[in-house]
Amino acid sequence: MFLDLGEGWNHDVTIRGKLKDLSNRAGWVLTGGRSSRMGTDKALLEIDGRPLMLRVADRISPVCGSVTIVGDPVRYANPELRVVPDSFPGQGPLAGIEAALAATSAEANLIVACDMPSLDAATLEALFEAGADCAVPQYEDGKLEPLCAVYHRRCHSRVRELLETGVRKVTEALRLLETGGLEVRYLHMQARATFANLNTPGDLARYREGHG
Repeated sequence: MFLDLGEGWNHDVTIRGKLKDLSNRAGWVLTGGRSSRMGTDKALLEIDGRPLMLRVADRISPVCGSVTIVGDPVRYANPELRVVPDSFPGQGPLAGIEAALAATSAEANLIVACDMPSLDAATLEALFEAGADCAVPQYEDGKLEPLCAVYHRRCHSRVRELLETGVRKVTEALRLLETGGLEVRYLHMQARATFANLNTPGDLARYREGHG
């Protein structure tokens, strides 16, 4: 199913009217990627003295009842947030999604990559409000943003099953969630900058220049 959240969508009404119980929402920040283009672990890169993973946690916290880091509990230990390990270490972001869904007690779970510091509350709120078993941003050209999506915890058993059968790509898993009887809703987005990843030293420099 597709929803169009173009320029005419009123973000402000959703946010200003959001006097709601967030206890059934959780946010999860995925770490542990190879960061080969950056040359160092992106999650721990400091911007103005704050690790990138915690800056991303700051961005999602306004719409989540809790925020947790997913990754190596020793490497990513910090005084602010709980860290939960992957059950399938080294198997990519789908394993991180599985770990989040295995650990959660919330029905709705926002799962994001650790290198997306420009996420905004209005867009994230739209994903929560979309309903369905999974809500994923999609651009007009069909490209998805699979590492900024909301998953209902009922997706866990299917995600784990897919990992156990060798699936590793999140986009493939989304397709197979649908064939497994779960509803994936795609929300049309226009603001690509909201989901910008910091993949290279150049990306990092441009982000610092724009947020100095």
